[in-house]
Amino acid sequence: MLKGNDEKKVIITAALTGVLANRNQCPAIPYTPKEIALEAKRSYDAGATVAHIHARDPETGAPTFSVAIYRQIMEETRKLCDIIINFSTGGIGIPMEERVAHIRDLKPEIGALNMGSMNYAKYSQKKKAMVFDMVFANPFEDIIYLLNIMKTAHVKPELECFDTGHIGNVSPLIDMGLLSSSQQFSFIMGVLGGIPPTAECLALMSNLIPNDSTWEIIGISHVQWKLIASALSLGGNIRVGLEDNFYVNDNQMANSNGELVEKAARMVRDVGREVASVTDAKRSLKNL
Repeated sequence: MLKGNDEKKVIITAALTGVLANRNQCPAIPYTPKEIALEAKRSYDAGATVAHIHARDPETGAPTFSVAIYRQIMEETRKLCDIIINFSTGGIGIPMEERVAHIRDLKPEIGALNMGSMNYAKYSQKKKAMVFDMVFANPFEDIIYLLNIMKTAHVKPELECFDTGHIGNVSPLIDMGLLSSSQQFSFIMGVLGGIPPTAECLALMSNLIPNDSTWEIIGISHVQWKLIASALSLGGNIRVGLEDNFYVNDNQMANSNGELVEKAARMVRDVGREVASVTDAKRSLKNL
């Protein structure tokens, strides 16, 4: 059994909408608070216990950090189910105060926290060019600022790590008393600029975290299902959703986040593990 995780129970997180994907790419991407809440409910009914959420402008689908829209998403979701809410804080070129205002004011159970800077890009073999190319800057100054806000608001940080160095960035934060050694890690794999998306690299990352922490895999695009299979065999938790991957299989685009969660839950059961309940998830993730 690997570090921190319950060997039997699997927490499934549903990443409902993301920030870059749009309806031209996948018609099922939700934009409005009610649409996002309905996707949270579909995911919950299929077995997800955590919903990872980026807010969208209801009219255009563009990303937004509006506290009012995040509040509407939370209220609409709470009407439908008791799924654990995880709000994003990631952004490029957004002032830190704006990136964290919804965490400070709304106090979701979990706040996603990127643990380091990186080249963030996508390459097209067909075009022999980058589809997008940017630097995702997350210096310690910003990480510490976000952690202090989350600590005051009693929001559990989800430590998002794109490479092994991001895991190493946790050590000084523990020494400073900003984090305990019992944390939730998310390993994002499949992004150019981050660690290669292989089972071997996933095993390496899972063995670098503190002993009493938990972890999940976030596999991006076509490598998602392979990495989920690897995580399930290694004892980890898993994340699926339209933020990360549109396809149930190579030829079938998902009609909802619920479809992706259904497949993930089936994979959990097929390897002899169990889908965690909300109660299980809160116990495993601690301090929720």
